[in-house]
Amino acid sequence: MVAQKKTKASKYLTVPTRPVPIDRDRSVAGLLEKMEGAGFGAKQMAEAHRIWLDMLDDNSTIYMCGSGNLITSGMRRLLAYVIKNRFVDVIVMSGDVLYHDIHEVLGRNHYQAHPSMSDEDLETSDVVRVGDVMANREEYQEADEWIGSVINQLELSRSYSIREFLHLLGRELSEIANEDGILTSAYKARIPVFCPDLPGSSLSVGIARAKFEKKIALSLDVTQDTMEMMTIAQKTRNSAMIALGSTRSQEMVNLMEAASYITRTNTRGHKYAISIATDQVPLDTRTPSYSGNHTNVFGKLLKGATTAFVPCDPSIALPMVITALSQTAAKFMKGRKRPTFSFSGRDMTVDVP
Repeated sequence: MVAQKKTKASKYLTVPTRPVPIDRDRSVAGLLEKMEGAGFGAKQMAEAHRIWLDMLDDNSTIYMCGSGNLITSGMRRLLAYVIKNRFVDVIVMSGDVLYHDIHEVLGRNHYQAHPSMSDEDLETSDVVRVGDVMANREEYQEADEWIGSVINQLELSRSYSIREFLHLLGRELSEIANEDGILTSAYKARIPVFCPDLPGSSLSVGIARAKFEKKIALSLDVTQDTMEMMTIAQKTRNSAMIALGSTRSQEMVNLMEAASYITRTNTRGHKYAISIATDQVPLDTRTPSYSGNHTNVFGKLLKGATTAFVPCDPSIALPMVITALSQTAAKFMKGRKRPTFSFSGRDMTVDVP
């Protein structure tokens, strides 16, 4: 082998990429470990798995934020798995994701579509198309009716935070569900679910239907959600962010960091951050670069934070990353000290050990 001459570039060119091999280790965790020696999306997906383990090992309070077609693309069981096993601690999901979650937990399905199916034919057949997935419009309307039936049981002389309302939806769903979803898993795991965009999402239709048809009006106090998120941020020692579907899905958490001046709390920023999204983000915004729009991608970061941006549809990345976690996370969970949430009526308290 010819000796390499030392150049000015030598101090940077120290870790060569390693082509991903085919060997006897056929596990998903083993594949991701091999991908960590590659570059681009392969390396980022492998690092997302490793960083998630670091979050668990470091007793971080882990926020999981999501938007888009997480449920319609078939990710419900995977998301329920990480919630039930407490691989995450706080859920922030768009209203559309939660609405699709309710639809499936009520025993309904989403169906695969084919390009040959025209929108006109689907419309006349009362079929809703969501990308390359379809649903029965009447079954969506049944979900609206079910949401109204829950509202009808509430004490409507007072207001509810969105978090409390979602907690109650999870409780009622748990009574009838054959399979868990986001809301039922969060209810059973005793962790909060927040929804920053409920009024502009499909989740609001059931609330509106109850008001129109049954004259029962649900009063939502959004400031209570803001206060509870501020409390979590205030008490958290190490925080970690997992954003799914879009880099904008974590904006509610970012806002709570910005609002910390109200409680005269210093904003520490996330120690770990993972974003699995199809957003176009330049490679040079990833760790260790802190230039450009790095903060816009991951939220406010602690100095020296570890991040991974996976430029991928979550429906591709999540099956690999979460399956790998099912094979590797057990030893990190044994001694994990995680936040404990208590729910009493409209009040939520959090204890961070």
